[in-house]
Amino acid sequence: MIKQLAHICINSPDLELTKRFYIEALGLEIGFEFEKDGEPFGYYIKAGNMTFIEVFKGDPGPVGNISHVAIQVTDLDALIARIRDAGFKVDDKKLGADNAWQAWTTDPSGIRIEFHEYTEHSNQLAGGKCIVNW
Repeated sequence: MIKQLAHICINSPDLELTKRFYIEALGLEIGFEFEKDGEPFGYYIKAGNMTFIEVFKGDPGPVGNISHVAIQVTDLDALIARIRDAGFKVDDKKLGADNAWQAWTTDPSGIRIEFHEYTEHSNQLAGGKCIVNW
């Protein structure tokens, strides 16, 4: 019955800065926009395969048990350069215990984002047991 993740919703106190992060730094595009009382209120960002990041104007709420959002990418080095060129911070890439390349950033709303670039040995593709030491 479940097909896939539809969207993740983020409250943002600064819609334009958040849009710039996702559009300029990450290279995603707007799916559609929300308007309330004649003013911009939010937007859907296309995240691939009919999944979206939904952003609404508002103060961030409690994150609860959500640790981060992970996004699979095909060229992590290029994405890191693009994020930095847009003026945002992102960690250097490293190989995770799951044999996938990863890098981390935080969006303007305080949401931690992990970028994954799989290798042929990544547990996500090869299965097996992932031994961690953290």
